[in-house]
Amino acid sequence: MVVNMQAQRSVELVTPEMTLLPKYSSSRAGVEQSISTSPTEHDIHHLNQKIPRRHKILTSLAAGAVAGSVAKTTIAPLDRTKINFQISSERRYNLRGAVRFLIRSARNDGFLSLWRGNSATLVRIVPYAAIQYASHEQWRHLLNPTNERHLPPLRRYIAGSLAGATASSLTYPLDMARARMAVTQKRTYSSLVQVFLKVYRCEGLASMYRGFTPTVLGVIPYAGTSFFTYETLKKLHTDYTGQLYPSSLQRLCFGAIAGLLGQSASYPLDIVRRRMQTAGVTNMTHVYTSIPATMSYVVRTEGIKRGLYKGLSMNWIKGPIAVGISFTVFEHVQRFLRRLEFFHDDTPPSA
Repeated sequence: MVVNMQAQRSVELVTPEMTLLPKYSSSRAGVEQSISTSPTEHDIHHLNQKIPRRHKILTSLAAGAVAGSVAKTTIAPLDRTKINFQISSERRYNLRGAVRFLIRSARNDGFLSLWRGNSATLVRIVPYAAIQYASHEQWRHLLNPTNERHLPPLRRYIAGSLAGATASSLTYPLDMARARMAVTQKRTYSSLVQVFLKVYRCEGLASMYRGFTPTVLGVIPYAGTSFFTYETLKKLHTDYTGQLYPSSLQRLCFGAIAGLLGQSASYPLDIVRRRMQTAGVTNMTHVYTSIPATMSYVVRTEGIKRGLYKGLSMNWIKGPIAVGISFTVFEHVQRFLRRLEFFHDDTPPSA
């Protein structure tokens, strides 16, 4: 299938990965290979022309919501275990202790108790993931005025960081409520609404944003590294193989690597935000008053490795799983939704 340059320029792209590949030169053996698009790829580009921008945003929001909920529900027991170790200055994290916590929680409170706080997590993660993925697409569009196939590395990192900061800023109180439900008994907070009511009455409105600064500071390297790594690995895959779309397994692997690097880049600030978020239920509000004070106390009483990096090995397990699932589900759901005629428009898309 031959596509002339004029027709190629007229195609409005949804994401860089959907760019129509030009002729690809392979330096190996000095042989030039002309890679044409498969029917599936041509069909996707044809459909993209019918989707107005508002529907691109809607499909990204919906796909992000589904991706976030599937990923978080999958690793919810591991997430609850990590938070319980993170907020305690007395418990030393190790794999055996984490397994014992899971078994004890299931035995004493029932198997479903391992997902305690997951409803609050979903209430937060659905809007968070939806906003993050949709805003990432918009930030990437704004940072790409020349409509290049791939953003330069620095702008690729900035787009991911801005997407994470945007989502965190708009959903932070839900993150605070989720953390409190994860580390308390059911009689303390029976519902998400009760968390907000008790925090407001007992600690004041400002407590709902306790830990906000380390959250935003932590999400900048986390989201930036995650999106940068994932997009870069996809670009390298395309450059090396000439295939436009990685397989589902390859997407999972790319996402896992992105999650591993992202978690490692921001983990100490994750410890700080959890301590500050749950200070009201651990009676440490007089200690965890700021980022420097919290970090100093943790290092002084627990050390760097066993304090600021407590539970990191658990994150190295759950992080790659969650991020790999999230990226993979998002792209599949987004592509499915953009095939539906409901999101198509008969009028030509705006330039």
